[in-house]
Parts: sequence; structure tokens; C-alpha cells
Amino acid sequence: MITIKRTNSDDIDFINLVVLLDKDLAIRDGEDHAFYNQFNKTDTIKHVLVYYENDIAVGCGAFREKESGTTEIKRMFVHHDYRKKGIASAILAALEIWAKESGYTHTILETGKNQPEAINLYQKLNYTIIPNYPPYQKMDNSVCMKKTL
Repeated sequence: MITIKRTNSDDIDFINLVVLLDKDLAIRDGEDHAFYNQFNKTDTIKHVLVYYENDIAVGCGAFREKESGTTEIKRMFVHHDYRKKGIASAILAALEIWAKESGYTHTILETGKNQPEAINLYQKLNYTIIPNYPPYQKMDNSVCMKKTL
């Protein structure tokens, strides 16, 4: 059975998945990890999704307001054992629905060049590459994207 729970950053399943995400990003980001990590704090995110397969938390994602009408997708992650099953697409679609219900018209996000699977996913789901927005504008490893909801 599959369920997707709307919650916030206090959710223990979300917290546990983010620990795994941060371990993965520390490897992928290399020397740049400290820079990126400062923008990935989760203690005040009000819009979090946790994806469950047979009551096991296997993926997550979140969004927060970046500016009026625009929300930023954050903390997208699917446990390694559950990848290539469409879970990330389902999480992102559910985040976009929730953002639209909340009055947002656009979503933006930042990912890294060392995450080609994420870039491919976002492009497949109609995100387009845009100039890097603050604070990523001087980061050569960053890829910023946008989608109209």
C-alpha cells in the first residue's frame, strides 16, 4: 500500500530520511558541501511530504516560500532501495499540487551537476534550467530550474 502524508519538518520519518539525504549529498558535493548545507536547514519547513510503501517511509520532499507566488522545492529524496519506481515523480507531483492549492504559481529548485538523475527527472517533468538564483549564483556546481504550475 502506498500513502503520501502531508506534514511538517518535525515529522520523525522526514527527519530520518533527511539524515540519509545529507550523507549522500556530503559525498556528491565534496568540498562544496558546507556551503550547500547551510541552505538545507529543515527546522521550520511547514510543507513536507513523506512517501510510504507498506508503512515504510521511503521518500520525502518539501517546499517553502521563496518569494510571493514562488515556492522552492527542497529535500527531495528517495531511499536507494526504492529508486527507479516513480516515487520521486509522485512526490514532486504531490508537492506541486499542494503548492498550487496554497496559491503559488511557480516552483523553483536547485540541484547539483553531480546529481544527473535529479536533473533528468526535473527536465522530464517540465522544469527548465534558469540562471542560478541567490545564493547559488556563483556556484558552478549548481543547476537551478523553474516550472509554472
